[in-house]
Amino acid sequence: MSAPSILSAAVSDPKGPHVPVVSCVPSRNVLVVTLGGTIAMSKSSGDTGGVTPRLTGADLVAAVPGLDEAVSIALEDFRQVPGASLTVDDIAELAERCHKAAASGTDGIVITQGTDTLEETAFLLDLLYQADAPVVLTGAMRNAAMPGADGPANLLAAVRTAADPAARGLGALAVFADEIHAARHVRKIHSTSTGAFASPDAGPIGHVIEGVPRLHFSVRRHRAVPLPLKAATVEIVPTVLGGSAAVLDGLEHRANGAVVAAFGVGHVPATWVEPLERLAARMPVVLASRTGAGYVLTSTYAFPGSESDLLARGLISAGPLDPYKARLLLLAHLGASADQAAIEAAFAERH
Repeated sequence: MSAPSILSAAVSDPKGPHVPVVSCVPSRNVLVVTLGGTIAMSKSSGDTGGVTPRLTGADLVAAVPGLDEAVSIALEDFRQVPGASLTVDDIAELAERCHKAAASGTDGIVITQGTDTLEETAFLLDLLYQADAPVVLTGAMRNAAMPGADGPANLLAAVRTAADPAARGLGALAVFADEIHAARHVRKIHSTSTGAFASPDAGPIGHVIEGVPRLHFSVRRHRAVPLPLKAATVEIVPTVLGGSAAVLDGLEHRANGAVVAAFGVGHVPATWVEPLERLAARMPVVLASRTGAGYVLTSTYAFPGSESDLLARGLISAGPLDPYKARLLLLAHLGASADQAAIEAAFAERH
């Protein structure tokens, strides 16, 4: 969204030249919810050590000149923790807060948090949130004490995206380095770069250009998972060269479901085949690719431990979802007490 919208009209005045009559279009309402993370980290006076979460929502907004020119900002400090310390329960509670904000007439919601888990938070919110007001997540790779801190620019782009009517109905989005990403596609692909986020399979759905969000295409939303969620545990089991199937032993006693981060298009060592078949008979086991881009195939290979072999033995294809997103999709449906058929349908809907 650009600077405040101004409507001007010229009217005749019998005593003089045309006089402009100016009226302002009502501003959009955006709620900024802070969770902590690098964007909120700084040092205390005289501190020579590392940074910690210290900045409030008011501090973040004050660091962005002109942020409130085009929108009416409300602030809420929801958490103040590093991204690595956020929990599924935190995000479920956050989804409820977003529902309440949307129901009260908020036009858009911006969430600032640590980038460590931003892609997972965005995806889980996209699963749980069902209102039309956009939820836009952002953060920073450089904290406020560093030269070239990127938090203010990211926050400005996120607020303008959340306030744009074109973003309504798109669910959860991530805005970083002036790129707009759909939650289902976005991934953190670099540990330190200010351009750390990308959507490997789809690309960004838009960009913020001269302060204005420009959406190139939209994505179809899926049905929201109902809240509240009961407690559930889903483990990710990675495949590695020469890895032992012993990592699967007793997994059904420690978890309610599992995601196999398989090689390539969905392959595992031959020694894993029978243990995985037994495990899939006891709980949902999802087959995902550890590569982070591309699909799990269905029928190209036929050797023991291939994708077709494993799917025939009862594993569920993650399709295009990476292991981390597949875990959250399975976790959310287990938390909503979905049965095996409903879980399989939820994953099939993503293909």
